[in-house]
Amino acid sequence: MTSDQFLKALQTHAASFAKAVATNEGEWIIKGFIDVYRRIYTISVDTKIVSKVLELLLFPMFVEFGMKHGLKIELCPQQNFYPDLTFTHEASGRKFAVDIKSTYRTSATEVNGMTLGAFTGYFRNRDSNKNTLYPYGQYAGHFVLGVIYSKCDDVADERKQFTLDDLPKIPSVIRDFQFFAQPKFRIASFRPGSGNTKNIGSVTLIDELVNGTGPFAKLGEEVYDDYWMFYLTRDMAQALNVARPYTNLKSYVEYKKRGIDVLRAHEKQIAKLAEQEPAKEEESE
Repeated sequence: MTSDQFLKALQTHAASFAKAVATNEGEWIIKGFIDVYRRIYTISVDTKIVSKVLELLLFPMFVEFGMKHGLKIELCPQQNFYPDLTFTHEASGRKFAVDIKSTYRTSATEVNGMTLGAFTGYFRNRDSNKNTLYPYGQYAGHFVLGVIYSKCDDVADERKQFTLDDLPKIPSVIRDFQFFAQPKFRIASFRPGSGNTKNIGSVTLIDELVNGTGPFAKLGEEVYDDYWMFYLTRDMAQALNVARPYTNLKSYVEYKKRGIDVLRAHEKQIAKLAEQEPAKEEESE
């Protein structure tokens, strides 16, 4: 199974996800949490809670997806590990990483945005097992299963308790789900997720998310990798006592061009010095 084949299969399967999490009217089927005394506590619209509950709801469908396509499924062993789901094609041994990400609409055409994982740690050291089930470089593809939803204006008082008889009266906190699956690089933006975080941010236009037409879609995954592997936030640059090499695509191009121009200007000298280098690399002390 190739990455393209995996993506096509995941996109086809994701088309049915909305029916599994929503009523015919488009409202979320989850109303809250229930205790042993059959009391219901309404769910919060907090994005982390919504994402986790959605993940639990979708897991049986991922198991079905894996069985249908000869894929073994593994969950991340700990919280904040990458990825949420690892699919291994049993016939070829290829691994595919899938992160479940959700975001809410801020208008008819835009969403609040998603964070697409760290651009430090395992993303840069692709042979490392730290905070990832398998080293990043062992995956044949990195994908996002995205969920877009709308917040409901009419929500229940979180301080109030309900009974099972009240279930039809409890309003859903979110509705109108739209699922999509795309390679991570195709929906990434050139800015971090939020503030000074060390996470890759997503594009915010719904059309770009669903169709995978973010800025790196045309540039390719190699440019995406290069851009984010060497990106420095303000705090990272200050800690190293260096100037930030670039902050967006325009300054990234200028930075790379300067480097190429310098190399070309000294190409002969560099080649000559390279011939004089010792065959064995120096070992770090």
